[in-house]
Amino acid sequence: MNAEFIEALNAIEKERGISKDILIDAFESALIAAYKRNYGAVGNVRATVDRDTGEVQIFASKTVTETVENPYAEISLAEAKKINSLYEVGDVLEEEVDPRKFGRIAAQTAKQVVVQRIREAERGVIFDEFVEKENEVLTAIVQRVEKNGIYVELGKTDGFLAASETIAGETYNTSDRLKVYVLEVRKTNKGPQVIVSRTHPGLVKRLFELEVPEIQTGIVQIKSIAREAGFRTKVAVYSSDPQVDAGGACVGQKGIRVERIVNELHNEKIDIIEWDPDPAVYIAKSLSPARVMMVYINEAEKAAKVIVPDNQLSLAIGKEGQNARLAAKLTGWKIDIKSQSQAEEDMDIADADSEADGGFKE
Repeated sequence: MNAEFIEALNAIEKERGISKDILIDAFESALIAAYKRNYGAVGNVRATVDRDTGEVQIFASKTVTETVENPYAEISLAEAKKINSLYEVGDVLEEEVDPRKFGRIAAQTAKQVVVQRIREAERGVIFDEFVEKENEVLTAIVQRVEKNGIYVELGKTDGFLAASETIAGETYNTSDRLKVYVLEVRKTNKGPQVIVSRTHPGLVKRLFELEVPEIQTGIVQIKSIAREAGFRTKVAVYSSDPQVDAGGACVGQKGIRVERIVNELHNEKIDIIEWDPDPAVYIAKSLSPARVMMVYINEAEKAAKVIVPDNQLSLAIGKEGQNARLAAKLTGWKIDIKSQSQAEEDMDIADADSEADGGFKE
């Protein structure tokens, strides 16, 4: 029986990832709870389970007295001296208790304690596992959709995708599979709660890492990402190997790599920008797909004046200023865009030439 008990613990440890020591501690606590349920919460009691043999022992502490009033907490001097002749009144000894004498209710109490401890241990294991997955991408299955967000299944536990973290225009149906970015893992009374996102720029970064082997090996680096989820994302990439085209690696043959990411993001537009150490060149590229004529930079204010052809102004600014806004987020520079005719009228080019620390010309 004892050997079977240890085998059962080993099996639970393997299947559920719960340490055998935790399981044994739970069983010992259950035995103590069962004793107190059976005999009343009196005196001190301890339980031990041998980690190798599975042998179970329960010991109740009893005080040596002349007259016994509570047999579960006291022992007579005469009985104590049968155990050891050196015992005197007032001494405390431990007497072994047979757990097989516990009643049905006590056994039920023990079972409840074990189940509760195992449940708590499982929650701890799951929490530790998912904490390590913060800032990573997981595949989620939609369980139910509510006004405040979507509840998803993540394997061993559930996740919550708040409405504010969903992609604009995207619909969610039960059993849909989708990629999510793990924002945070919280401990709650009901177990770990995994907070996930579909809008975080980190989702795009991780998807590119999954799709592009050159990023996985470190040859191609993602320098910066600017995103307005559901509409457009700009990704700045750089290759440490002159033989490898960073943009081409991310796009893939016939655009297959970036296409898979676009599909996952509900057809969100993605601009892949080649990062450049020269801020003027970088800013010019960041305004893609617009063509830039000149960029004048002011290092002190980290501001740039950008001149584009008249027919490129609306493209450079983008719908509701989106292209310019994303370019500014991507580069970290303030960007002021003007058409060639506007610049000539305001004599901005001449002013910029005298004020700028550097620049770019097409």
